[in-house]
Amino acid sequence: MAVEAGRKAIADAGLSGADIDLLIIGTMSPDYNFPSTACLVQAKLGLGNIPSFDVHAACSGFLYTLEVGTRMLQSGNYKHALIIGSEKMSSILDWEDRETCVLFGDGAGAVVLSCSETPDIGIIDNILAVDGSNPDLLYTPAGGSVQAIDAEALAQRDNFLKMKGKEVFKSAVRRMAEISDKILEQNNISVDDIACIIPHQANIRIIDSLAKHMGAPTDKCFLNIDRYGNTSAASIPIALHEAKNSNRFKKGDYILLVAFGAGLTWAASLIKWHT
Repeated sequence: MAVEAGRKAIADAGLSGADIDLLIIGTMSPDYNFPSTACLVQAKLGLGNIPSFDVHAACSGFLYTLEVGTRMLQSGNYKHALIIGSEKMSSILDWEDRETCVLFGDGAGAVVLSCSETPDIGIIDNILAVDGSNPDLLYTPAGGSVQAIDAEALAQRDNFLKMKGKEVFKSAVRRMAEISDKILEQNNISVDDIACIIPHQANIRIIDSLAKHMGAPTDKCFLNIDRYGNTSAASIPIALHEAKNSNRFKKGDYILLVAFGAGLTWAASLIKWHT
């Protein structure tokens, strides 16, 4: 999925693989603990020996990769970064836990970030945040160095995703609202200036609550959760692609991306569309 999304993004940008000099993938369901999924995708796309690595910030992962990619481009050492959000959530779900397994989906989305001489266009601002004090609100207990996947873990089904849904919902509503307010305020932008809000596609009630808090009509928020479910780090790039293709914004429009995920992590990106 990541390979196909990356290939399409490169073509959509009017570039070839030889033009890409940085690859970053946001994922919480990598092919292996190591090597990184980015290493595998680099090879399958036939890219050069470019820096390629994963960022693990769960459902906020794509926005975290945008920030990392933006800063690396600003260093002047890179020109075109391929940024991918990709998840195979079905591989980490407990299909006997109907409170979680029916919520998630598999998918991938990608963008190409490129340096520009035009000021005040593209990514205007990114804000990232984390509160790691309650990791067990949304996590996989076994499979890391804390707990191996042994007979006991398998018996307890601790190798699968666990979520305390009510607590996650409350935190998601509050944190997504806070970070949306913050990024608009520090850039002197009002919600009326935003053409399209693309939230992480976790839960329609979370998205409705966010729109209500911001004083935005619900239809300003792009939705596709009814078709794909929660695809974690892939949800925002997939939604961005579909919103673009359905003419939800045009050149010069402001777009707000906002996400929340395990960690707990949350993030927002303000973009001025340029194509």
